[in-house]
Amino acid sequence: MPAPTVSFLIRHPAHFVALGFGAGLAPRMPGTVGTLVAFPIAWWLRGHASDAGWLVAIVGLIVIGAWAAEAAGRDLGVADHGSIVIDEIAAFVLVLYFTGPGALRDVLAFVLFRFFDIVKPPPIREVDAALKNGIGVMADDLLAALYALVVFAVGRRLLGDG
Repeated sequence: MPAPTVSFLIRHPAHFVALGFGAGLAPRMPGTVGTLVAFPIAWWLRGHASDAGWLVAIVGLIVIGAWAAEAAGRDLGVADHGSIVIDEIAAFVLVLYFTGPGALRDVLAFVLFRFFDIVKPPPIREVDAALKNGIGVMADDLLAALYALVVFAVGRRLLGDG
């Protein structure tokens, strides 16, 4: 599975979006690099958007991300190529909305999300294997986000708000 190039990135808007605006070109750990792209998006939303604005941004990232992942995966010849990172970005923006602001929360949310995205406990692995299209690319990361949010919420409940 060859790594895409900068020319692939800029050849089509879907490629640019799917590859996380360039983050997916990272030579190592593109999923982690892509997840980091969610931070400036969330920080901007925290300062400028209402809850409705967050909702529009998250739904927009998911819908546009599914379209872009489908197109880029088709053009790369691999439905869920490692360089496609819009799924990490969209799912982690969702996580950051629910975890709220704060450096410790951001770090914990990042660690939890990356853990579940990498380990893919059931049914994440099954969804990832079964759905080889743009929706499937997005779905497994949204499930990882759900797992991260549940663990985050349980931790807050057990350890207190922090």
